[in-house]
Amino acid sequence: MKVLSLALLFLFVAVNEARVFGKCELARIFKQHGLDGYAGYSLGNWVCLAYYESSYNSRTVGPRNSDGSRDYGIFQINSRWWCSNGEGKTSNGCHTSCSSFTNDDITDDINCAKTIVRDPNKMGAWVAWKNRCRGTDLSKWTSGCGL
Repeated sequence: MKVLSLALLFLFVAVNEARVFGKCELARIFKQHGLDGYAGYSLGNWVCLAYYESSYNSRTVGPRNSDGSRDYGIFQINSRWWCSNGEGKTSNGCHTSCSSFTNDDITDDINCAKTIVRDPNKMGAWVAWKNRCRGTDLSKWTSGCGL
């Protein structure tokens, strides 16, 4: 019985572990989903953004922001503007629950990011991109990936 309980515990922990993507793995996924060149932004912009927002961790949930909102997933999508977390006011621009951005299937994260980048702020909607990626040499974010 103890062995079964321990096995179930380890299975539960393994299922709930965060998925941290590799740089090239994420670059390939982003390219497959049409982010390379999307809204005029190269693939390097998207990979850089994901690194500085979540360290490529699909289950990242940020701390509360000053307005009470939180940021979710690989792109740290904000609950005040783009998703609903059931807490406080939201515009829910991507028409989805914030929890959908905290799993290993990042398709919905990518679709929402495409919506965000079509907004007037474009990639400037992400502070990390403005501060760490914009105007830098982005080639390192896809180098060695064979894309």
